[in-house]
Amino acid sequence: MRAWIPVAAAVLLVACKPAAEPASPAAPAEPAAPAANATQAVPEPIAQTHGGAAAPTPAAAGEADDHSEVNQRIGQILGDATRYETAILAFQQAVAQKDAATVAAMIDFPFKTTIEGKPATVKDAPGFITQYGRIVTPEMADVIVRQRYSELFVNAKGVMFGNGEAWLNGICVDKACNSFNVRVVALQPTQ
Repeated sequence: MRAWIPVAAAVLLVACKPAAEPASPAAPAEPAAPAANATQAVPEPIAQTHGGAAAPTPAAAGEADDHSEVNQRIGQILGDATRYETAILAFQQAVAQKDAATVAAMIDFPFKTTIEGKPATVKDAPGFITQYGRIVTPEMADVIVRQRYSELFVNAKGVMFGNGEAWLNGICVDKACNSFNVRVVALQPTQ
């Protein structure tokens, strides 16, 4: 489970994050990131599963949702907000459509997760696709799809959906981190 990333892994993620763009002088100061064990005030997920019904439309696509504040935080903390926004919306859409191949293409492998309550490591995209329904449960999918963009939580570990069911972050392509890809770095059930 990556919500409880060991300190060394958290330091590695922070060390590999893309350099943040400088904030404009008019930008408000970013509040300090909460301690690792602090709880976040996030909206409660809607208690609806996908059952046999059609998947819900991502909240960002179906409702007016101001992205500017979250994008400003992403830009200040993580880097290129446009790249994050594109990845976040594509991730929500792929989960809404139950498109395991597209979600797998967004995963940072090897991928540590929880499958049916047990820690598991998925080595590659074919393995993820095979396990998709056991990793992205209907409850988790509901949280991801219904997450309002304006209510995403952002810190140096990335962008969090819900209560930590999913995290996306920049993964450096080169040693100097001159280039990065936005990837899904955690998918985990929360209690």
